[in-house]
Amino acid sequence: MAGTSRSRSLQVFDTELSADSVEWCPVPPGHDLLVCGTYQLQSPQEGEEDAAPSRIGRLYLFEFGREESLGRPLAELQRLDTPAILDLKWCHVPVCERPVLGMAAATGELQLYTLAESQDGGRSLQSLHRVQVGEERLALSLDWSTGRLDSADIRAVCSDSAGCVSVFSLADGALAAPAQWKAHDFEAWISAFSYWDTQLVYSGGDDCKLKGWDLRINPSTPVFTSKRHSMGVCSIHSNPHREHIVATGSYDEQVLLWDGRNMREPLSESALGGGVWRLKWHPTHQHLLLAACMHNHFHILHCQQDTGGSGGACPVVASYVLHNSLAYGADWSRLALEEPGPCSPGPEPEPGPEPEPAGHVRIQYESPTASFDTCLEDDAGRYVPEGTAASAPARLALGPDHHDPSLSCLLASCSFYDHMLHVWRWDWTPNDTQQETN
Repeated sequence: MAGTSRSRSLQVFDTELSADSVEWCPVPPGHDLLVCGTYQLQSPQEGEEDAAPSRIGRLYLFEFGREESLGRPLAELQRLDTPAILDLKWCHVPVCERPVLGMAAATGELQLYTLAESQDGGRSLQSLHRVQVGEERLALSLDWSTGRLDSADIRAVCSDSAGCVSVFSLADGALAAPAQWKAHDFEAWISAFSYWDTQLVYSGGDDCKLKGWDLRINPSTPVFTSKRHSMGVCSIHSNPHREHIVATGSYDEQVLLWDGRNMREPLSESALGGGVWRLKWHPTHQHLLLAACMHNHFHILHCQQDTGGSGGACPVVASYVLHNSLAYGADWSRLALEEPGPCSPGPEPEPGPEPEPAGHVRIQYESPTASFDTCLEDDAGRYVPEGTAASAPARLALGPDHHDPSLSCLLASCSFYDHMLHVWRWDWTPNDTQQETN
């Protein structure tokens, strides 16, 4: 791999309940704020076997302080007991001069919180508004139309377990009645705006379909439907820096990059060895893509060459492998770090061949809602990602016009069954010498 890449853990926090969503605040001066959402399915207690399982959650607010070698930079500011949380997203621009956080809840609600500041400088989240997406369903995802920091028309999109997509307008801190339509046959795991044309909404569902919807016309008919993913589509993110570029991920373990003007075939396909639950483009670097890969940790992809339609896989420039459970939530911070931090002693080991599994191994993909699971294995009981083959670690080939500066990034990630939140740092110095390719 070209260049020098080092990741190191800064702090680990036990969320007690299963963690599935983390989001850094994108609105200044709140770049040092981090929220984490949890989801816990509780079985009925003894004597209440006929009762339906309950879903509880907790919302954490943290502040990231000055990084010190022996200190704990992450301080808990607040915890709120809530319904189980499926997704969290900050609006990218202030609303009524304050940051606003959106939450997709297991009660079928889209809830809004505003960030308040007390006279002594303390910060906390306060309930602002809530709206029911639908009864007897779970709100599964949400996105804001403001990814390019445009506040002219603030809207939110939400998908749910009934396969519906809802679009809300936001005015004076309240959500208007939504436009809602049936989008997928099963759970609509993900919905997202095109940040360059916010009349266009993308959605993905457990019916293995990726769809696009034009809000200017009757949204009951998609403008395109793609079956390129072979399993449920659960992550979509529009690139806020490069027009038309969209990344999608699926339980089929593939990350696909698309040109929104031609959704027949993707620009590239990258096999990551784990169901891709979340994708996040870097807030300032147009080529870096963060992926939460369920059974295969967290990875950072460099997508410069592959947005040109080469069809090849995006090289992985960094991986974070310290979680011990399903990798679900991940996000980049906009907080500026000072000098590159000290790296872990010694060089990173070269990736080697994975050991052969002993005995009968089953890999199960369980959704956060515990509504289904999928098992992939070959005849010998060994794990085989559907439609993919094992590949050697990619080398990052940077062209002669590439002049990326060194990067020092702050990230957060969380994992489900071990209920852990990690805050970590990634320092990267790319090698701008062009690598020879065969």
